[in-house]
Amino acid sequence: MYKANYLEMLPLNSITKYAKGQPNDGVPFTGFPRVHPSDKTKLILVSDPLGKEPAVLEFRLEDILFVEEVPSAITEIGEGILLVKLWVRRGAVGVRLEPFEVE
Repeated sequence: MYKANYLEMLPLNSITKYAKGQPNDGVPFTGFPRVHPSDKTKLILVSDPLGKEPAVLEFRLEDILFVEEVPSAITEIGEGILLVKLWVRRGAVGVRLEPFEVE
């Protein structure tokens, strides 16, 4: 399991370390992780941050089984965005916020 600066502020003791491969009981989500602004027991993941359909996902830290780094995304101005793949416990409840155009 990778432990980088973006997760240093989060309590990692509830995340299980897997020595070989990804967990069989987890579902992968890839994106840009952020600390939840008001609830320290949760994590925000910005899925597809540079794509056409970004979404904000919210998970409880206790439901995150495994974390791994994936290749960074690069913005139009050459900034790197650190991306991770989170393996979330199958059956966990998450929240998805999606942008939409008001017509």
